[in-house]
Amino acid sequence: MMKFFNAILLFFSLILAAQTKSEVYKIKYDKFENGKKTGGNTEIYVYNQMVFLSKPTDNIQQYIDLKNNYNVSTIKDGNTVFKKIIPFDSLPKPKFDNDNQIILGYKCKHARFSYFSNTIDVWFTEQSSVKGTPNSSYLPNKNALVLQLVFNGNYALTASAVNKENKYIPQLNYDDKTQEVSASEFEEIAINSRYKVVKIFDNEILNFDPNRIIPKESELETGKVYHFSKGSVVLKKIKITPELKNSAAVFAKLRCMSNGDAYDRTGSVFIIPSKKQGETTSLLDAYLYGIEKLPVYRDKKNSQYQGIVKENEYSPPIEILSFFTPFGVNYFNDKRKINNYNWAKDVVYKEEVSSLIPTDEDEIWIGVFIGNYDSGGHKISLELDCYPEMSKNDIIPKNNYIAPLFSTVNTLEMSGQNYGSLFANDTLKVNFEITADVSNLQLLYTTTGHGGWDGGDEFVPRMNKILIDGKEMFKIIPWRTDCATYRLSNPASGNFPDGLSSSDLSRSNWCPGTLTPPYIIPLPTLSKGKHLLEVVIEQGPDYGSSSNHWNISGVLVGQSKGK
Repeated sequence: MMKFFNAILLFFSLILAAQTKSEVYKIKYDKFENGKKTGGNTEIYVYNQMVFLSKPTDNIQQYIDLKNNYNVSTIKDGNTVFKKIIPFDSLPKPKFDNDNQIILGYKCKHARFSYFSNTIDVWFTEQSSVKGTPNSSYLPNKNALVLQLVFNGNYALTASAVNKENKYIPQLNYDDKTQEVSASEFEEIAINSRYKVVKIFDNEILNFDPNRIIPKESELETGKVYHFSKGSVVLKKIKITPELKNSAAVFAKLRCMSNGDAYDRTGSVFIIPSKKQGETTSLLDAYLYGIEKLPVYRDKKNSQYQGIVKENEYSPPIEILSFFTPFGVNYFNDKRKINNYNWAKDVVYKEEVSSLIPTDEDEIWIGVFIGNYDSGGHKISLELDCYPEMSKNDIIPKNNYIAPLFSTVNTLEMSGQNYGSLFANDTLKVNFEITADVSNLQLLYTTTGHGGWDGGDEFVPRMNKILIDGKEMFKIIPWRTDCATYRLSNPASGNFPDGLSSSDLSRSNWCPGTLTPPYIIPLPTLSKGKHLLEVVIEQGPDYGSSSNHWNISGVLVGQSKGK
């Protein structure tokens, strides 16, 4: 039996040795994890001194050109095909030893690569006229046929068959006229091709302009940019595209720089929810016609706060990014030069907002607010990056449940909306009702403290508590001690005699030039029906004419069942 097996292997080796340039060979590699076969496999083709590593349907095509001693990768972007070329002599270099093993009847040599802290063991033969490897980075030499790769000792590709193909000839999708780009440019094109970008705002200026004219409601159009509240708010109505509706993840990406304002300012990216059944007022009405359109919340001292909680006729905004501008990044870079301080050119904020995209809407209003009284203000760009499921078989329609409950972020500050300073004498109370069956119900709670004098709530830790139906669900002292990390985004920040800068100081859950992500509060036992939510904050006392205040927002999120 052994003689018969050896004869078969000898015959198989002779077949490979007889290959001509016009013959096509397919090499199949089985996949193993921790020594166990996974059931998956990889196939490559060898034809006319070219190794074809990709499926014809792959967005990125990869080739090994054994004739010209380089790897080629191509990608189509629009109507243009781009290619990058990596010469063999720039690939990772292996180390060889005297280990060997038999694979498919071949005595294979051993090479070891070390790359990006990974160890790759390669077993290869030089006896076959078929040459190639299933991974273009790991080819010991141009005369090698790699029959096994082992990554970090536990993941392996092992050749199980080498067969001559009679009916299939693989095709190149490039030629000498194909546009060549550098490896870094190719990587940029490849990454950008994997997800969709929904652009919202591009270099819009948010400033203080008391002469700005408010557009008429009858003139509002989808896709057009509008400025409100004396220039401090920019709004746009966008369509909920299939990418926004079905993506595995959606990230909001905001780019910001100073256009003349030197100070750190409160910023918010928000969605204005569509009016639900029975609701008569939205935040958009206040932008168009004034804050008098908003329902009023009164604290124990009868102070008025416009549009801060869920009411029968009104829903507050859905805050998707809470951010703070840095001290004058970009505009003041050359006005505050310090040796060895390489100021950032802008600040980019990026956060996942998948659970906050209203997937049951056709269109939504999305806006950005930066509170400032500067004529130059700030310049911003905003996009939503939509990342698909890894496999089309994984696509599951999302039915986001989104219920905004409160927001004291006064995006109408320049139109007279009050700051959230009620917590010194009162508890914020919100009556709400859950009318749908919701899985994975959570409260997203965002909180930042303000009062910018020594001893104000910006610089003093204060307890926050959330109660639902009288039961304490969450408590925390929100505090950031890492603000000095962002010094190079704050050129206009003042330097103190003790060596610190204003932007270095620890704060109540925010830093100049950073995001403040929400706390996630699981509510697995909260049932359908009516409930009472309370927010308790140990707000400090006022100082003369200066007052403390808290920017907080709360949104219930989950997945609606039965749709």
